Amino acid sequence: MTHYSAIIVGGGQAGLSASYYLQQQDIDHLVLEKHSLTHTWRNQRWDAFCLVTPNWQCALPGYPYAGDDPHGFMKKDQIIAYLDGFIAAVNAPVREGCAVRRLVTRPEGGYALSTSLGEFTADQVIIASGGYHTPIIPRLAERLPADITQLHSEQYRSPQALPPGHVLVVGSGQSGAQIAEDLHLAGRKVFLAVGDAPRCARFHRGRDVVDWLADMGYYDIGVDTHPLREGVRDNTNHYVTGRDGGRDIDLRRFAKEGMQLLGRLDSLQGTTLQFAADLAGKLDAADAVYTRINASIDKYIAEQGIEAPPGTPYTPLWVPEHETTELDLAGSGITSIIWCIGFQPDFSWVDVPVFNGRSYPGHRRGVTAQPGLYFLGLPWLHTWGSGRFSGIARDAQYVVEQLSAVRAAV
Repeated sequence: MTHYSAIIVGGGQAGLSASYYLQQQDIDHLVLEKHSLTHTWRNQRWDAFCLVTPNWQCALPGYPYAGDDPHGFMKKDQIIAYLDGFIAAVNAPVREGCAVRRLVTRPEGGYALSTSLGEFTADQVIIASGGYHTPIIPRLAERLPADITQLHSEQYRSPQALPPGHVLVVGSGQSGAQIAEDLHLAGRKVFLAVGDAPRCARFHRGRDVVDWLADMGYYDIGVDTHPLREGVRDNTNHYVTGRDGGRDIDLRRFAKEGMQLLGRLDSLQGTTLQFAADLAGKLDAADAVYTRINASIDKYIAEQGIEAPPGTPYTPLWVPEHETTELDLAGSGITSIIWCIGFQPDFSWVDVPVFNGRSYPGHRRGVTAQPGLYFLGLPWLHTWGSGRFSGIARDAQYVVEQLSAVRAAV
């Protein structure tokens, strides 16, 4: 069989969630997965990886978290076990090792998909391959000395897997901050080029900040009603960790303990890296977001008359007395660089006119203007949880309802 009512491209949690709801609607379909199921979690996460959101937010359709630690944070092997259970429960019709090379519309209606395993057609297609495809590595990396080990965050595994010597981590988003911490806790000397990522508290007023924000309805805000509207999709995630039961990540504390913080990496001259003199401003901006989130929780507690222990205002533990703007690789002892500056989406294989001027798919809650074409699993597809375990069920259910309604109207 090569024609299906629906084809899902991508077998991650988004694609499998769509399959769950398609099965409920008794719609024949096929899931095409480029690699193997859970490939990303098994092969593109470091050894000490853990969730940054509490386990209770793992709410895939028909398969909520059922462990004994809802306010804990699953580690890598536990996440994979949870997903393996979900995969078995859904029992989706999947073709693994099937890379989609081109998606086009058919003159008679529907879509044609050229893949590494042959040709397929479908009346409707759900693209659930996410938005993190191509690792971002700056062009200056090409001119670094050959004896410097370079990895992207998806390739990092552990401090022990790196050669002896100091490590430069570029980028302080969720991955960068946590990888820097992983290296720091292992006793490695770390240089961290700090970016624009904000931070938030792990706990405030006696509870996890995620619990407070859930009660406040933050995770139900749609992109169409968010103050930033679609601009929220450009926001960098806050850095925090679920490691060892969960805690703040405070870069100032790391600096006080010996990590060297730097501003934004700007250029390379010979073997000398040059950084912007913006470290103090980056740290202040991250702390301002931290304080603002706590203040919004304080306001909610007061308005609701909730009994909660008092909060503790944040006091900076360290401030840069001067900013290092040049770093000679040969003299610094740096032998490894880890690029933690994100990914770019790659939808070049989608030959359908649904993209805006920034090559981002135009859609409303995953529904495009092209009849029968849908997206799932994108960050802020609809809410904060759209690309996470917490919100994908709601998105998948909505998309399949729209898909089913179109079928019923034909």
